[in-house]
Amino acid sequence: MMLLQSTLDTISVLAQGIELPPEPPPKSEKLLELGRWASWVVMFAGVLALVYGGGKFGWEKFNGGSLESPKIIAGALVGGVIAASAGGIMASVVS
Repeated sequence: MMLLQSTLDTISVLAQGIELPPEPPPKSEKLLELGRWASWVVMFAGVLALVYGGGKFGWEKFNGGSLESPKIIAGALVGGVIAASAGGIMASVVS
Protein backbone atom coordinates (compact mmCIF):
# COMPACT_ATOMS: atom_id res chain seq x y z
CA MET A 1 0.00 0.00 0.00
CA MET A 2 2.90 2.31 0.74
CA LEU A 3 4.34 1.71 -2.74
CA LEU A 4 1.00 2.61 -4.34
CA GLN A 5 0.76 5.85 -2.36
CA SER A 6 4.35 6.76 -3.27
CA THR A 7 3.67 6.07 -6.94
CA LEU A 8 0.51 8.19 -6.89
CA ASP A 9 2.38 11.05 -5.20
CA THR A 10 5.13 10.85 -7.81
CA ILE A 11 2.62 10.88 -10.67
CA SER A 12 0.81 13.81 -9.09
CA VAL A 13 4.05 15.82 -8.87
CA LEU A 14 5.09 14.95 -12.42
CA ALA A 15 1.65 15.83 -13.82
CA GLN A 16 1.86 19.43 -12.65
CA GLY A 17 2.39 21.83 -15.53
CA ILE A 18 5.45 24.01 -15.83
CA GLU A 19 4.64 27.56 -16.86
CA LEU A 20 7.20 28.95 -19.30
CA PRO A 21 6.43 32.30 -20.92
CA PRO A 22 7.11 32.25 -24.66
CA GLU A 23 9.97 34.44 -25.81
CA PRO A 24 12.10 34.53 -28.95
CA PRO A 25 15.52 32.92 -28.81
CA PRO A 26 18.51 35.18 -28.28
CA LYS A 27 19.85 36.87 -31.42
CA SER A 28 16.88 35.69 -33.50
CA GLU A 29 15.95 39.15 -34.77
CA LYS A 30 17.88 38.72 -38.03
CA LEU A 31 16.13 35.41 -38.74
CA LEU A 32 12.72 36.96 -38.04
CA GLU A 33 13.57 39.88 -40.33
CA LEU A 34 14.56 37.41 -43.06
CA GLY A 35 11.20 35.67 -42.62
CA ARG A 36 9.35 38.97 -42.99
CA TRP A 37 11.30 39.77 -46.15
CA ALA A 38 10.57 36.30 -47.53
CA SER A 39 6.84 36.77 -46.93
CA TRP A 40 6.91 40.06 -48.86
CA VAL A 41 8.79 38.40 -51.74
CA VAL A 42 6.24 35.57 -51.86
CA MET A 43 3.33 38.03 -51.90
CA PHE A 44 5.00 40.11 -54.61
CA ALA A 45 5.66 37.00 -56.71
CA GLY A 46 2.00 36.00 -56.35
CA VAL A 47 0.80 39.39 -57.54
CA LEU A 48 3.23 39.27 -60.47
CA ALA A 49 2.01 35.78 -61.40
CA LEU A 50 -1.60 36.99 -61.40
CA VAL A 51 -0.74 40.01 -63.56
CA TYR A 52 1.30 37.86 -65.94
CA GLY A 53 -1.48 35.27 -66.15
CA GLY A 54 -4.06 37.96 -66.85
CA GLY A 55 -1.91 39.51 -69.57
CA LYS A 56 -1.24 36.14 -71.15
CA PHE A 57 -4.95 35.33 -70.98
CA GLY A 58 -5.76 38.51 -72.89
CA TRP A 59 -3.01 37.82 -75.44
CA GLU A 60 -4.26 34.27 -76.03
CA LYS A 61 -7.84 35.49 -76.45
CA PHE A 62 -6.71 38.22 -78.86
CA ASN A 63 -4.62 35.85 -81.01
CA GLY A 64 -7.02 32.91 -80.78
CA GLY A 65 -4.40 30.51 -79.41
CA SER A 66 -4.87 27.72 -76.91
CA LEU A 67 -5.78 28.85 -73.41
CA GLU A 68 -2.98 27.88 -71.03
CA SER A 69 -3.18 30.97 -68.85
CA PRO A 70 -6.05 29.78 -66.60
CA LYS A 71 -3.59 27.20 -65.23
CA ILE A 72 -1.17 30.01 -64.35
CA ILE A 73 -3.90 32.01 -62.62
CA ALA A 74 -5.21 28.97 -60.73
CA GLY A 75 -1.66 28.06 -59.68
CA ALA A 76 -1.04 31.60 -58.43
CA LEU A 77 -4.29 31.56 -56.45
CA VAL A 78 -3.57 28.16 -54.89
CA GLY A 79 -0.02 29.24 -54.08
CA GLY A 80 -1.35 32.43 -52.49
CA VAL A 81 -3.76 30.48 -50.30
CA ILE A 82 -0.97 28.14 -49.19
CA ALA A 83 1.42 31.03 -48.52
CA ALA A 84 -1.22 32.96 -46.57
CA SER A 85 -2.16 29.99 -44.42
CA ALA A 86 1.41 28.79 -43.81
CA GLY A 87 1.77 30.86 -40.64
CA GLY A 88 -1.43 29.50 -39.13
CA ILE A 89 -0.56 25.94 -40.10
CA MET A 90 2.90 26.18 -38.53
CA ALA A 91 1.49 27.77 -35.37
CA SER A 92 -0.97 24.92 -34.95
CA VAL A 93 1.72 22.29 -35.61
CA VAL A 94 4.24 23.79 -33.20
CA SER A 95 1.84 24.39 -30.30
